[in-house]
Amino acid sequence: MSAVREGARQVMAWLHGWTGLLLGWVLFLMCLAGTFSVFKPEIGRWMRPEATAAADPVDAIAAAGSWLSRNAPDATGWYLAVPDSRMNTVEAGYDSGGAFLYRALDPVSGAPVARETLGGEFFYRLHFELELPFPWGRMLASLAAAFMLVALITGIIAHRRIFRDFFTFRTGKGQRSWLDGHNALGVLALPFHLMITFTGLVTLAALNMPWGINAAYGDDVAAMYREQIPGIAERAATGVKTPLAPLAPMLRDAQRRFGGATVGRLYVINPGDSAAVVTVFRADSGQIGYTPAEISFDGATGRVLTAWTEARPAIQTYNVLYGLHMGRFAPSLTRWLYFLGGAMLTLAIATGLVLWIVKRRERAPLSLANRILERLNVGVLAGVPLGCIAFLLANRLLPLGLPDRSAAEVSAALWTAGIALAVGAALPPRRAWPLLLGLLAAGCAIAPLFVPLGQGDAVILIGNLMLLGVAAALVPLVRRQMRRPAAPVSRRAARVAA
Repeated sequence: MSAVREGARQVMAWLHGWTGLLLGWVLFLMCLAGTFSVFKPEIGRWMRPEATAAADPVDAIAAAGSWLSRNAPDATGWYLAVPDSRMNTVEAGYDSGGAFLYRALDPVSGAPVARETLGGEFFYRLHFELELPFPWGRMLASLAAAFMLVALITGIIAHRRIFRDFFTFRTGKGQRSWLDGHNALGVLALPFHLMITFTGLVTLAALNMPWGINAAYGDDVAAMYREQIPGIAERAATGVKTPLAPLAPMLRDAQRRFGGATVGRLYVINPGDSAAVVTVFRADSGQIGYTPAEISFDGATGRVLTAWTEARPAIQTYNVLYGLHMGRFAPSLTRWLYFLGGAMLTLAIATGLVLWIVKRRERAPLSLANRILERLNVGVLAGVPLGCIAFLLANRLLPLGLPDRSAAEVSAALWTAGIALAVGAALPPRRAWPLLLGLLAAGCAIAPLFVPLGQGDAVILIGNLMLLGVAAALVPLVRRQMRRPAAPVSRRAARVAA
């Protein structure tokens, strides 16, 4: 029986290593971006330091509606996120001239703020779309999440003393040290890692397993959405120009009908048309489960068309899982726990990728394939964070009036990450590690200088302090890498030489 258990553990260890390796770089990118997304609104505020105005949410939406009525009257729809305690601007999406635009609108004037940027939306989309076109990015992210779940489960089975070894960390022991760090990072937040991975898979279930939908609805996906959200009011545009009724009374009426709950979003379909529909959604920050509730108004008259709240048990079960993954319900302390759990998962993936190489180097000289993996490890593990800091630096350095400024910020991030990947592949790891990590530390130290610590609100101050903290933590690591000798001789080679 003992031999059977040991054999099963070896199989699980083999599966754990390979599932973690095959899509490990994708998982590292997803987890890092997902960790940043915990503070998506706060990142947006940090990246718009000039946007300091505040207003009542209803007044802010009314101002945004007035600006959009003048500047986007022919859009097919306006999609507005209502300001709250974490976000002081109106996040607006609308189409204009065949392009879909995303803008942060000032809560007082309703006009776009001076610094055009995607803010935290970049990291949120990167987390599950990977900057790839639909549906390929989401499909790759879904596959990577499935690999992650397998890696977590097999890691638990394979490790005989996983909780005992959590309390052990031996420095300067090569493979043993990396394994100790990997275990500690994985075990400390293991329930969170399992939850966030499983719920991430569930959020993409319709893409992962479309066969039930295809069997029930065929190609009529619109029918599926109508049954999933039966309270939505749909009307085709008539082409008859009609002014939009004031939005503020609709918002206040909706809030009253929601029992005083906070309003989260507002959609205006066919604005400026006699068939305009204004739909107000309850915010999903008041409960763990995201329970949709919406009220639709006639855009021309302001009268209520439909009112609906989700109450079906099966969909509410899904909504709880979705809400757990998104974490929008979380108060400040819980959000920080989400952030720390995501950071530990990101570092666990990174240490696992490094451990793969260290383990094989100590046994025998690295094969050509593993030498390539080692260099790609450097480029990805240092290059992805370097791309993130380049995104923040571009936000501060690019001219405010630059056309397509938000796209230029994203390009800066992607090009920087690509160049770092090329540097990691071209240089020996003992040179590439200190170079790339040194640049990352310098970027984290420089970014806060453009808005001094004494200026801006608390969000900017905390963001600056976090960047400076990361820079300080990287300094000893860079020094250690600079003193790192050439690749050590493997144990097998040392025995042969003796």
